[in-house]
Amino acid sequence: MQKIITVLLVIVGFIHIMPLSGVLGAEQLFSLYGLSFEESNISILMRHRAILFGVFGLFFLYSAFNRQYQPLAFTAGFISVISFILLSWSTGNYNTAIHKVVVADIIAFVCLLSAVVLFILSNRKS
Repeated sequence: MQKIITVLLVIVGFIHIMPLSGVLGAEQLFSLYGLSFEESNISILMRHRAILFGVFGLFFLYSAFNRQYQPLAFTAGFISVISFILLSWSTGNYNTAIHKVVVADIIAFVCLLSAVVLFILSNRKS
């Protein structure tokens, strides 16, 4: 079961690392989100967001191989993906690029939920 949990957290990690490319600038941010980030203040905020997602993704990868950090990773992951999904759905009218992010977060949610169930089941056997 632990190997499956590891794979699921690696998937969640890579989903969170994907926006890291946005740190390279407005063009890359446009390709990620389909929006213009030419205004310098918005560009700074979104590039910083990209870095934070990279850190978050690295934490998921680290926790995939360090069982003691997995409960924290599950909690942080659920906060991340559920909040984005709810914000997107409650706001609505988002573009195709944002829709791809929503789908990625739904995949991450399913991975996290599956990992939590396996984590709980593996702890019951111990």
